[in-house]
Order: sequence, then C-alpha cells, then structure tokens
Amino acid sequence: MKRFLLVLLGILFLFSVSFAGGAKEEKAAKPAGEKPFKLAAVFQTAIEEPWDGVIHQACLKAKNELGVEYEFTEKVSAADFEKVLREYAERGFDLIVGDAFLAGEEPSRRVAKDYPDIAFAFGSEFGPAAPNYSVFDNWIHEPAYLCGVIAGSITKTNTLGVVAAIPIGEVNRLVNAFKAGALSVNPKVKMKIAFIGSWFDPPKAKEAALAQIEAGADLIYAERFGVFEACKERGVLAFGNMSDQNSLAPDVVITGPVWDMYPTIKYSIEAVKKGAWVAMDLREWSMMAKGGAKLAPFHGFENKLPKAVLDKVKDLETKIKNGTFRVPIDEETPVSD
Repeated sequence: MKRFLLVLLGILFLFSVSFAGGAKEEKAAKPAGEKPFKLAAVFQTAIEEPWDGVIHQACLKAKNELGVEYEFTEKVSAADFEKVLREYAERGFDLIVGDAFLAGEEPSRRVAKDYPDIAFAFGSEFGPAAPNYSVFDNWIHEPAYLCGVIAGSITKTNTLGVVAAIPIGEVNRLVNAFKAGALSVNPKVKMKIAFIGSWFDPPKAKEAALAQIEAGADLIYAERFGVFEACKERGVLAFGNMSDQNSLAPDVVITGPVWDMYPTIKYSIEAVKKGAWVAMDLREWSMMAKGGAKLAPFHGFENKLPKAVLDKVKDLETKIKNGTFRVPIDEETPVSD
C-alpha cells in the first residue's frame, strides 16, 4: 500500500510540474495584458482585383503567422476614402495600409499628417512623407522581363500582346520589361499593346485581347483580368500577373509575375513594434532579391517548354537575385509596334 501511495504521489508531482511549466510557456508566449497589434487595410476596389488581393493576402498571412489583429474595408469610393481612413486612425490602429494611387493618394497623405503616431503605408508613384507615410509599389518588372524572355523564345508569329490597365509608371515598367525580355532573345518581335483605362474591366480586357489575337498575337501578357477568356476561346497562351493565376485557365496560363507583399507587411509590422518606423520607400521588399517578386509556378508547362528556355530563365533568376543582372526600369508610356 505504501509503495502504491508513493507512486501515486510521484505521478501527481510530475503532472503538477508539467502543468506549471506549460502555463509558464504559454504566459511567455502571450504576456498578460499585452496590447495586440492592430493592422487595417483600405481598398478602393474589390479584393478579387489582383493588386488589392495581393495586399489583402499578405495581411491575412500576418494575422495567421504574426498574430496581429486585422480588419479591412473594400470597394471604398473616392468620396469615402478619407472618412474610412480616419475611422481606423481614431480607433487606434498601429499600421494602416492600402492601395491608394490616384483618387486615394491625397486623402491618405492628409490623414497620415493628422495622425503622426500611426504608421501608414500606401501604394504610390510618389515619394514618402515624413514622419510616418511610407510608400510601396509592385516592383515585379523583373519576373515580367523573364516572361518576355519565354514569350520571345517560343512565339511562332513574332507578334506578342499586352493588355494593361492605365499608362502610369507602375504599369508601364511591367509592359516595357516584358517587351525588353522578348527583344533580348528575339529582335524580330512586334508588340501589340492595349490600355483598357480601368483597373478592373474584364469584358473590355477580353475585347482588347481578341483584337490582338486577330492581329496575329500568339502569346498575351494579361496585366489585367479578362484576357484568359479570349485566350481560351482562341487557343492562345498567356501570362498572368500579380498572383499565380494558372487555376483560372490551366491550359492557357504558362506562368506570370507574382507580387508577394508579405515581406513588406512583415517588415512594416516589425519596424512599428520596435519603434523604428520612418517614412521610406519600401520598394526593395517588393523585388526578387527579398522575395517580394517571383515567377509563378509553371504547373506542368515546364514539360512543354524547351529546356534551353527554362535554363536561360533560371540563370537570369539567379543573376537578378545576386545582383549581377539588372532589369531596366523604363516607365515611359509604351506604344504598339
């Protein structure tokens, strides 16, 4: 009986130590009373639009992996943009991000100026504003160049198409990089370029793509949604943009430039937490060297493309990442050949 009691007491002692240790570990991971980090995002279009969707997905990843609180508002009109931003600022969010550009540019800067203790980071073609307004952009011209290399290598008609949104710097540099990549391997290439005048108008993008196919384009860079429908109908290959879009048209989409905003969002959150946030251009976190830009997976197209083309692309990827090859940044408005 004594032996049984001693064994029982030993088990109870070990259980109490283990429980106490677990409680200490949990307490160390989440100190009592620690204020949660609050992240907000404000979008002018729906989050299904690729540009806003990439930012949104990065914020969701921060919520899941870094444990931050995240709220967002989409489809915010130009008239309401400033109001929504001020509501988040008044509620004490630590970091507020969003698409901005164009109609959102001035309102976001005004609100940031009125709340200097809150960190703001918005898409912009202009510079940061001290002390708290940082800017970012989708610097995916590097993988766009690589897509051009593929297109220029495999085109049979020597005519390529691009359907893009609006001719501003951030769009122009992608189109020009795609063209430069194609010309680097095939100087006979001609480019058909169409701007649809909108960030999200799939029917108009499809119409533009059909016109380019009629003009001889056998590969199209779909900078905007809508192109894949035309390509599926006419049996033409395409490149996606911003995210991995192969699932939208598996037999059509070879690959495409992918923008990963998570390195930017993660850096921003860490900087705010450390009290090290300053107004800056966050572009380097959106480029290939820091994981902010890459080529989407080939999803089987690696078995359909010539090995020499894939080898060249891989070699260029390595050189871009280690800084021995630089893709030119050309923001002049491109025109069709």
